[in-house]
Amino acid sequence: MSALFPGSSWENRFGTVTLHANPTVEITTFRDESGYADGRRPDEVLFHRSLHGDLARRDFTINAIAWLPDAPGSGSGLLVDPYGGIDDLRAGQIRAVGDPAARLGEDALRVLRGVRFALRFEFAIDPETEQAMREAAPTTARLSGERVRDELMRLLADPAIRVSDAFAHWERLGLLDVLLPELAALRGVPQEKPLPGDALDHSLRTADALPATDPVLRLAGLLHDLGKATTLEDGHFFGHEVVGAGLARALMIRLRLGIAASSRVVHLVRQHMYAYEPAWTDAAVRRFIRRIGLDALDDLFALRAADRAASGVREPQTGGIDELRARIAAQRDAPMTAGQLAVDGHDLQRELGLSPGPGLGRVLDRLMEAVLDDPDRNRRDALLDLARKTADEW
Repeated sequence: MSALFPGSSWENRFGTVTLHANPTVEITTFRDESGYADGRRPDEVLFHRSLHGDLARRDFTINAIAWLPDAPGSGSGLLVDPYGGIDDLRAGQIRAVGDPAARLGEDALRVLRGVRFALRFEFAIDPETEQAMREAAPTTARLSGERVRDELMRLLADPAIRVSDAFAHWERLGLLDVLLPELAALRGVPQEKPLPGDALDHSLRTADALPATDPVLRLAGLLHDLGKATTLEDGHFFGHEVVGAGLARALMIRLRLGIAASSRVVHLVRQHMYAYEPAWTDAAVRRFIRRIGLDALDDLFALRAADRAASGVREPQTGGIDELRARIAAQRDAPMTAGQLAVDGHDLQRELGLSPGPGLGRVLDRLMEAVLDDPDRNRRDALLDLARKTADEW
């Protein structure tokens, strides 16, 4: 295969040749696997020439079907289906190959995959297979963060899957407590919302209201109220966005989501409780833009709209997103970052003799605050004059 397809890559342990096309195609030698001491990967991989032996190691019957296009005497080819996968496809059923407990015990990720397949194709899970999934749920704790992350993101990125349906399955099978205990802790936390349900129900509805085309934003919606599990006091969740951001950060590290995506999720969780008032000055709007970041504003507004929809309330006319958007648009060209100031640290060192360090940073912060108050002050002469006065005060 490597000779037929130049530029392909070869993975020796599993005998897989990867063709780097669009989409990527993997071609794997017939193989068998034995021993799954860690419930994640085979202890030994054996290559052989038996198609039936290869199909026997598959997870579910619908994935244990092969096509032999050049089978002797078959005319148009031969369908190989030793485990009844075609019947299960027709019946709309997810069923493990052979003994469900043995199949799921070989790799605990198969429990998550089975749930995703059932949701993706709107299939039922065979009762014996579902019971084996429930019994195997504790073993998913041994899965690496990366594998759980990949399966979670596939769920969130699939437009055919409702997030609330997916996590209803996870909760029923015991997966939620094992893999996302921070989210499971929201079960039973009361919510005073027009729509019924607790904080977990609300979080799932929020994720449902966000687009599958942006699974990271959906993840932020899923996690936005994590802090409510421990902050309820006198009917209020004071500071839950701060607590929730810390929990989300720890979860992102555990799942190894990646720096950019993790930062995006944590930032949205931390900022989702912003409270706009029409009485805000233009300077307050500019400070809001600076705090949130221009690139994150659309995300934050989408999360707020989903949060409202999941609560069953509409954004009031006063303090609404549309009004805030209009005011942001009017301020979009104003200087709001240190890089937009008419002077920089080098200018302050050269003109004022300031040394690099915290003191220089404080002077730049003071200049930034002055320009946020009045963008017309963003002139070199005015800022150098203010910098001299600020440095003299300190």
